[in-house]
Amino acid sequence: MTSTTPPIDLADPGANLREAVRLHRLGQIDAAESYYRAVLERLPAEPDSLHNLGLILQARGDFAGAMGLWKACVDQNPQRPGTYNAMGGLLARLGRLGDALAAHEQALVIAPEDVDALNSRGNLLVRLGRSLEALASYDRIIAIKPDYARAYLNRAGLLSMLGRSAEAVASCQSVLRLEPQNDAAQSLKFREQLKICDWSDYGSTAAALEQRILTGADVDLPHAMLAYCDDPEAQRICAEAHLRKRVQIPVQPLWSGEIYRHDKIRVAYVSSDFRNHPVAHLIAGLLERHDSERFEITAYALGPRLDDAYRQRIQTAFPTFHDVAQVSDLEVARMIRSAETDILVDLNGLTANCRPGIFAHRPAPIQINYLGHPGTLEKGLADYILADAIVAPRGADATFSEQLIRLPHSYQVNDDRKRIAGHTPSRDEAGLPGDGFVFACFNANHKINPPVFDVWMRLLSAVPGSVLWLLEGHEVMVRNLRAEAQARGVSPDRLVFAPKVALEDHLARHKLADLFLDTAPYNAHTTASDALWAGLPLVTCAGRGFAARVAASLLTALELPELVTERLEAYEALALDLARDPERLAALRDKLSTLIKTTPLFDTDLSRNHIEAAFIGAWERYQRGEPPAAFDVAP
Repeated sequence: MTSTTPPIDLADPGANLREAVRLHRLGQIDAAESYYRAVLERLPAEPDSLHNLGLILQARGDFAGAMGLWKACVDQNPQRPGTYNAMGGLLARLGRLGDALAAHEQALVIAPEDVDALNSRGNLLVRLGRSLEALASYDRIIAIKPDYARAYLNRAGLLSMLGRSAEAVASCQSVLRLEPQNDAAQSLKFREQLKICDWSDYGSTAAALEQRILTGADVDLPHAMLAYCDDPEAQRICAEAHLRKRVQIPVQPLWSGEIYRHDKIRVAYVSSDFRNHPVAHLIAGLLERHDSERFEITAYALGPRLDDAYRQRIQTAFPTFHDVAQVSDLEVARMIRSAETDILVDLNGLTANCRPGIFAHRPAPIQINYLGHPGTLEKGLADYILADAIVAPRGADATFSEQLIRLPHSYQVNDDRKRIAGHTPSRDEAGLPGDGFVFACFNANHKINPPVFDVWMRLLSAVPGSVLWLLEGHEVMVRNLRAEAQARGVSPDRLVFAPKVALEDHLARHKLADLFLDTAPYNAHTTASDALWAGLPLVTCAGRGFAARVAASLLTALELPELVTERLEAYEALALDLARDPERLAALRDKLSTLIKTTPLFDTDLSRNHIEAAFIGAWERYQRGEPPAAFDVAP
């Protein structure tokens, strides 16, 4: 307490409250607490003191104490919407989403036009999967307070989740009219534009975002920036800035140095993608074939829950499978710690529905980043990342916060039981020309960019009768790409769009294409291994970062390095040569057909052996009390 602070006068609670509020605003928390308590000694139901003292306890981590004060406040003073909102915010933080929603709903009974309560209500409804109600909540805010930028931004995020990208872009533009320097709105707008191939400000926005990222600003999602930035150092900075804001590494980790002595190495996999998802398509075979004599494996499944065939297959592969979609990060971490897990594998990294907070609690002695996010995380979340010498070349170690474990072939495990449908449609049924050359790219739309599209359009111009076969997406995306083709002098009808079908049917229709054209800097990953598994040759342009080198890793493991280029000019020349030389291309297809069966890429058991060797190597260092260190797995 400073010399200017008057002494506490128990006879004058009004003066004490005014001084408490003044000190609280100045950040003199201990002194403010003393005054609030002095007020409550005389007036136990005084609402501002109960409310503000609860805020102080919450900031200190005394959640039960804070909640007790707020409950006492509303019990004695039921017309306090702000206190109900504070309760809702804390309950949401604790994962009690239903109770949190009820608290905000009570605030709205008292103050129906409380925009903060409506905003919190909308955010909770999103988390509870009640999207249309959430959208109505945001729209209600905008009707009440049209300059409330957060409502437009949250509305844009929800529209993005719903696949309504054009509307999300418009909502972001509303934010930027109110707050021109809003980084979150700028980056979300750009992400949604990429999804619908709206390149109206591609060059300027990509450059501006990358420049801001390099300053350490948290301006974009680490996974999203891979589509336009191939600077590994910028990718590391982006991941660290994002995670510093999103998660806090606890002072007291759950695992505190114990060395477990188990008969088997206990490995836990954490993922939101134990369902019909590219990660599941890759890893299902590994999970089914782990050496049960050496390893005891457990799953922690994050949301969303979809009971499809892949979910059922993966759930069967695990002796223990926990659905923790509605369990808080801390409680999940406690489950992992109480199971004395030796190795914790993060299959999400920084992809959709990730839960880095679980890993921030350090529930296991060894934490590994693998497969989901093609890049680094923040220090403290993972000790190791599984990579290979192509995606993480020698000398790249400094751009990773993790220690590198380089597998001997490709880092990417594949499932050699992935089924290809027996029936292949005709070209006519697929909307393709009977005789023309078919260039294909089934990558996600956001990976397509103007420099790569320029190459593709020059290839179509140079190969008469050829078409470009892409995945069908939003009608706005189709319209935009056709317009981009027209602007480059290519007839829009030479772009053919493939509708979504079941995976086995999608793999079968690859036979109709002649050559797969990769994207850069964000390569095909699972999409590339799908094409190769189906027997379709692929040409890639390798870049600098992990995400830009995955297709090169796959082709090298498949012993087809001649399909890897390092400049777009060479990529274009190689694709054109293959399109003009049918005998060379036919020989390449025959070679690929043989290599699928004889090289390491699609040998699931070999990949399993290498991944298990990586686990054992990390575990042995831990057993000896040694810190994590990079190492290579021998072939």
